[in-house]
Amino acid sequence: QLHVVESGGGSVQPGGSLRLSCSASELTLYSYTLGWFRQVPGKEREGISCITGRSVDIKYAESVKGRFTISRDNAENTVYLFMNNLKPEDSGVYYCGVREGRWYNRCLRQNVYNNWGQGTQVTVSS
Repeated sequence: QLHVVESGGGSVQPGGSLRLSCSASELTLYSYTLGWFRQVPGKEREGISCITGRSVDIKYAESVKGRFTISRDNAENTVYLFMNNLKPEDSGVYYCGVREGRWYNRCLRQNVYNNWGQGTQVTVSS
């Protein structure tokens, strides 16, 4: 079981920006697929973005295309989610899922992942 840690959440006004980080020690992240998910009360986790090893494959949910950017720093074992032009509907708890291997075709589906962090809260409100 990997130890996955998310950070970087907070409260911002609409139009603001945040950078989320997902780190996982004990491994070299380039051999894993990572996905960012958002969860709001009463709903299942929604796939936001995902990235496979060596940044070969990247996906975004339609709702965040053009506003969010996912990237990885393998030297730091960290994946980032840069969120710009945030909207109130972007609010929620953001989780990072990690799974060994290349899972491009299904990487926005939560059932792909077998390692999760504790989540970080993002609140977008005026």
